[in-house]
Amino acid sequence: MASTKKVKELMKRREEVLMGGGEDAIQKQVAMGKMTARERIVKLLDRGSFNEYDLFVEHEARDFGMDGKKLHGDGVITGTGTIGGRPVCVFAQDFTVAGGSLGFMHARKITKIMDHSLKMRIPLIGINDSGGARIQEGVNSLAGYGEIFFRNTLASGVIPQISV
Repeated sequence: MASTKKVKELMKRREEVLMGGGEDAIQKQVAMGKMTARERIVKLLDRGSFNEYDLFVEHEARDFGMDGKKLHGDGVITGTGTIGGRPVCVFAQDFTVAGGSLGFMHARKITKIMDHSLKMRIPLIGINDSGGARIQEGVNSLAGYGEIFFRNTLASGVIPQISV
């Protein structure tokens, strides 16, 4: 019986995370004529092929009012899928979550999928929709950009990298 309760709790939490920044933030995206990050992934990849990584990752910031603040997926969705039956790695920044701003865990999720793409020698597609660095995380967010750019150089000439 306890396991059934835990599964229900997990499914509830999953549904919350899948809503990104919540219904109000999603409606703001729609009002601006923009698709959400999840909608973009669904449109890009073959139907049913997306396998999300690190769904439950949250930020680790504790200063500047960040302690206790929920940022589902830390503002980025990562995973693998197929396009025309061919495997790809993809990340999509989620503007509904803190304006898609890049924090430490956000960058870690991106670099993890970049590493996977390099290891598997499959294309990497980045769908960018971000307000920039998450200022509350200071140098940690800037270091995240450094890690991403470093991997861009490692991947250059090795795998296709597409950024939209």
